[in-house]
Amino acid sequence: MAGRMVVGSAALAELVRPASAPDPAGGHRVLPVRAELTGLLPNRGLRRGSTVAVGTGQPRHSGTTSLVLALLAEASRAGSWCAVVGVPTFGAGAAAEAGIALDRLALVPDPGPEWPTVVAALIDGVDVVVTAVPATISASVSTRLAARARQRGSVLVPYGRWDGADVTLQVVRGVWQGLGSGRGRLRRREVTVSARGRGAAARPKEVKVWLPGDEATRVIPRSAGPGVPPVAPPRRLRVVAAGGRRTEVRP
Repeated sequence: MAGRMVVGSAALAELVRPASAPDPAGGHRVLPVRAELTGLLPNRGLRRGSTVAVGTGQPRHSGTTSLVLALLAEASRAGSWCAVVGVPTFGAGAAAEAGIALDRLALVPDPGPEWPTVVAALIDGVDVVVTAVPATISASVSTRLAARARQRGSVLVPYGRWDGADVTLQVVRGVWQGLGSGRGRLRRREVTVSARGRGAAARPKEVKVWLPGDEATRVIPRSAGPGVPPVAPPRRLRVVAAGGRRTEVRP
């Protein structure tokens, strides 16, 4: 089954049922992340039941979408289901280039006023739920969703300001590379990612990773050369609309 863009409660219910089925990754208490990011997380991965926020930061330190992609890639590759809610610009092609399996990716671009209900439903059946944080979210709603993630064993990844997260990651500095003296092409960017949180994550940390761009992410070890290994072309994205209609789109 290819990745899905979900529109409407009926399509959401159809998605959550198969995603809730047992799978080899379901028993792992910590979902893997790229090696370069393990030092930022208390359990060196995405612990089930935790809330890992990604702060949006200031425009000049953009790169948060790339960070989200890098955060999801290894868990997806290992067999976990992922969902992205409320990010209409999230690209399936960029996700595939980052290593995210489109057949285990659900997209809900515009949940509307049902945002809390949509996120809660996905928490019940999806391993990692990324969601843009609405400006009007109340503390009681965010507390309930975090508690639901703890109970269901999902990893909640709020994309934006979120008080009370177990750990918050944020791109704080970035330097582009690839341009010479008046010539060349932007190829990649070295960014500094900070982590702060509570408990085991109370001590602030920072790491530097390579991100080639805002939307197509590949974390590159510092020892790697300037070239980026080729990746397989992305698979088709299956769009599931309310009422059961399906349209296939190549990203």
